Amino acid sequence: MNLLVYGAGALGQALGAMLAAAGHQVDLLLRPRFLEPIRAAGLRVTGIFGEFTAPPENCHPLASLGEGCGPYDYVLLTTKAYDTEAAVADIASLGERAGVVVSMQNGCGNVERVVATFGPERSLGARVITGFALSAPGVATITVCADAIHIGPSGGTVIPATATRLADALAAAGHPTVAVPDINPSLFAKLLYNCALNPLGAILGVHYGLLGEREETRRIMDKVMDETFAVIGALGGRTPWASAAAYRETFYATLLPVTYNHRASMLQDVENGKPTEVDALVGYVVSQGRRLGVATPTCELLTELVRFKEARGLAA
Repeated sequence: MNLLVYGAGALGQALGAMLAAAGHQVDLLLRPRFLEPIRAAGLRVTGIFGEFTAPPENCHPLASLGEGCGPYDYVLLTTKAYDTEAAVADIASLGERAGVVVSMQNGCGNVERVVATFGPERSLGARVITGFALSAPGVATITVCADAIHIGPSGGTVIPATATRLADALAAAGHPTVAVPDINPSLFAKLLYNCALNPLGAILGVHYGLLGEREETRRIMDKVMDETFAVIGALGGRTPWASAAAYRETFYATLLPVTYNHRASMLQDVENGKPTEVDALVGYVVSQGRRLGVATPTCELLTELVRFKEARGLAA
């Protein structure tokens, strides 16, 4: 297949390298600081799924879409959520050459923007709960994986062939991946997880595991889960759990231990003076809660505290 990874940070570089190593042609649209190191040394992946090296002939770093070698079977959108609007507009300039556009981003609201621009037949969403880190430009490490990648349409009832084809390619390339008929339950499940951990980890400056060891932080996370679950229900969404209490059992017994030592991407953004994805996580819960008449006081407090830390980091 011919693929474009749009906005290739740690996630995009890792999956792009694995797909290129499996024989696919992969273009990667990158930030300028990544271009020359990757052109010189290529792409490599290490970590829990093994070692992968992208052959230079299969892997092409791009500074702009004008340098691309489309048409593309798939465009994997891996930017931060706050860049979605601009990224979608840029990809739309490719017209039909863009193929199927797949949001692989954090948070909620991204897939809706893709569908609004490209239509349901050319749009997919993906839920990724794998930890990726860059030790150097073009050298990605996969540190932890809580579950397979899920790929599917928004609001569907049948798994489309486009989802199956991409899921099979990623699985064959080395990352567990499955196709699903509707990506929204998977995204809502990830929203519950991320909202409980990311903002609090960023505010307190600690890894995930420490948040579960104190009653004070557990009480805050429990309130976040209650509010997020209520908003999901008001949206007409569903998750694999019948209640917030049922989710908490899975969260503390299974999900949190698997990612005990992980440091939230939101924390890393704050530390590095970068914008965060707070508006696609607890900020999304707050905005949807206001729209639907659901109270979200804990999520609102965390959103404002993250924005304060984000502003200080950006100013510095």
